[in-house]
Amino acid sequence: MDKMKKKEYEKLLEPLQLELNNVARWLSKTGKRMMVLLEGRDTAGKGGVINTISERLNPRQVHTVALPKPTEREATQWYFQRYVAHLPAAGELVLFDRSWYNRAGVEKVMGYCSDAEYHEFLAQAPLFEKLLVDDGILLFKYWLAVDQKYQEERFAERAQDPLKRWKLSPVDLESRNLYEDYGRARDAMFHATHTPHAPWYMVEFNDQRRGRLNLIRHLLDLVPDYKLPDEALELPSLTGKPSKERYDGPVKPVTDHY
Repeated sequence: MDKMKKKEYEKLLEPLQLELNNVARWLSKTGKRMMVLLEGRDTAGKGGVINTISERLNPRQVHTVALPKPTEREATQWYFQRYVAHLPAAGELVLFDRSWYNRAGVEKVMGYCSDAEYHEFLAQAPLFEKLLVDDGILLFKYWLAVDQKYQEERFAERAQDPLKRWKLSPVDLESRNLYEDYGRARDAMFHATHTPHAPWYMVEFNDQRRGRLNLIRHLLDLVPDYKLPDEALELPSLTGKPSKERYDGPVKPVTDHY
């Protein structure tokens, strides 16, 4: 299948972003809490779909969580503890760019956790998520799938583009030769943590534009009835003529460069 053209993508995206705004308004009105976990291989497109979901929404309501490597103190805590601080409050949407499932993926494959820690995680994750869902949080888990051919193309693009080179870490480079290992770790994770209360959903991201559209459409279809009556908004007339900026003090505008 040919990759989707930008013009077609933007045309299809606009109504989805309008629906996302309706979801955000519904969350705000009802006080519901919602979180979406985005997992997948390096270069799959997690950051891109998160940006697409959030770019037209209120940044005070929608939060992206992309945690760095645990500190020495965090490494001694209960594994899920540092994620709890980022759970949504009433009316909020939280998007996780990787989540507690690091333990079942990167940490497992790269040997950053022990076998005992890994198996303890697989046993505890469904219980932890059951607590979240039982407390009323809307929890959705997505795996972004990408074939190694496309992964390699994206690695090469990042290596050549100085604006994207920050996305390449030593762990990313090492993962290039561990594609099959990551696949086996993903399957074991699915077997242990795909539950009725918190199922996994897998979306193909070989074509990132098509993948974003499919994921957002699927997510919108999962959210309960979020449609609210449109609220008319009328701006009252100004009481006088529009004013201009005036400066009285030592600070002046920066000189125009363009």
